Amino acid sequence: MKNILRIFILASFISLTSCESFLGDNVNPNSATSATPELVLPNALTSSANLFMNFHTSAMWINGYTVNAGGYGGWGATVTYNMTTTSYNGLWSATYDDLINYEYILNTTAEDPSLAYFNGVARVMKAFNYAMLVDVFGDVPYSEGLKGAANVTPTYDSQTEVYKDLVSQLNSAIDIFTNAKGANSLGSADVVFGGSVSKWAKFANTIKLRMLLKMAASSETSAFATTEFAAMNTTVGFMTEDAKVNPGYIATAGKQNPLWERYHSNAAGTLSGSGRSAIPSKYVYSFYNGTKLTDNARGPLTYRSFNNSTPTGQLGNLVDNPAALASQTAWFVGTGTGTNAVATNGLLKGRTAGFPIMLAAESYLLQAEAYMKGFLAGDDLKAFENGVTASFRYLYSDIAGALPAGVSLATQLATYKADNATSYLVNYNLASSQAEKLEAIITQKYIANNFVNGHESWADFRRTGYPKIVNGSANPNLSFASILSSSPRADKLPVRYLYASSEFQLNPENVPTGIDQFSSLVFWQAQ
Repeated sequence: MKNILRIFILASFISLTSCESFLGDNVNPNSATSATPELVLPNALTSSANLFMNFHTSAMWINGYTVNAGGYGGWGATVTYNMTTTSYNGLWSATYDDLINYEYILNTTAEDPSLAYFNGVARVMKAFNYAMLVDVFGDVPYSEGLKGAANVTPTYDSQTEVYKDLVSQLNSAIDIFTNAKGANSLGSADVVFGGSVSKWAKFANTIKLRMLLKMAASSETSAFATTEFAAMNTTVGFMTEDAKVNPGYIATAGKQNPLWERYHSNAAGTLSGSGRSAIPSKYVYSFYNGTKLTDNARGPLTYRSFNNSTPTGQLGNLVDNPAALASQTAWFVGTGTGTNAVATNGLLKGRTAGFPIMLAAESYLLQAEAYMKGFLAGDDLKAFENGVTASFRYLYSDIAGALPAGVSLATQLATYKADNATSYLVNYNLASSQAEKLEAIITQKYIANNFVNGHESWADFRRTGYPKIVNGSANPNLSFASILSSSPRADKLPVRYLYASSEFQLNPENVPTGIDQFSSLVFWQAQ
């Protein structure tokens, strides 16, 4: 591992103090000498948003949310899945860079009760980041992974043991948020929930729920999950609103909403390369346009020119895919172009919009699964419909989170159910088995997380096999696998990422070998 603890903490401090005036001939404005948890936390959370986006967008190319548009080359492993150890170097290093921030906060607040809430947030975000890392890499440096210069060749910990300890970290965080007395407010350092520790507790509980559902699927960890479910603090509750990072995004280079920057335009108004070269897959589009389901509410809020001329394609089709929309990205439903682009709702709400790292829709659908399987006591039908409604709310809401005048979410849900009157994927009460109920829950989570959380949707597919695909089919409505796939699997998909080449160079004695992107399963995967 890199010796970056001191450097990164000071860099965090510098980025937060760069606008201050430095006086005196002997003061170097580029060399900060100290940092505090209060200064490091907002930078860490903002970095986590960028990190999450990279996990999300890399998975979107695997799980069917995005495919290559025509007229662009150099797709390589994106369409063949022939990954190398250099494919995800940046994702690996960026995760540890961000984790160093939280480790610093944990170390500097451990013996200071006044900073207990900062300690709690660091525990939550450490679990959030590490869980994403395990979900695509498996075993990772954990117990020795964040020691900086004290250990530059850390051992790899078992992925199951990492998950177990992360759940313990979340339990500790929830206890801090609910029982700490006399702790300082998070205040403006909290760029997610504005200082609300009760919302942080719900967020922690929801991340824990997500992790336990994965652990329950594995024989290695199912007993642990059962015990944790039985002891779960349901009084704290789960997320009922979207968790969004917003440090004060502005229409300036490098300071915009990161998804807007990547898929719409830069601060100068130039349409991004990603926005031009990516289009929706026919597979995901079929959940909106009547091929699989009809969704006349979320369709127009998700795709430009919905059900008329939205460009769609198939991953790996290098010849016949249409070009992207002129001057726009397929996911922008607002008006205007360049710096004059204005959005009121949808996915790309604006340059200054908060960036979601977990939707309330996912929270409700996680609950629906837990209730349906008997892990927790609750009404799975109600949670399911709350999840769909929350998805409507996210897309309809404007940049400030307000719904347009006259929009009734109850009416939208009723119309959606009526338009799909015979489908148990929408009308949950029509599901006649646990398998059908699970398919409905995961399919609706796939739709809700479309272009929001590709990482988790890919994890759900690997864990449950939903949404359904027809293995080996070249029909773009039946499978999202690339038609140029080199995978020997029946579904023609990869199951994980390969370890970074930097690990083989700097930590060769410890990095696992013999890992294959088509056969080396993460512990919670079904097959």
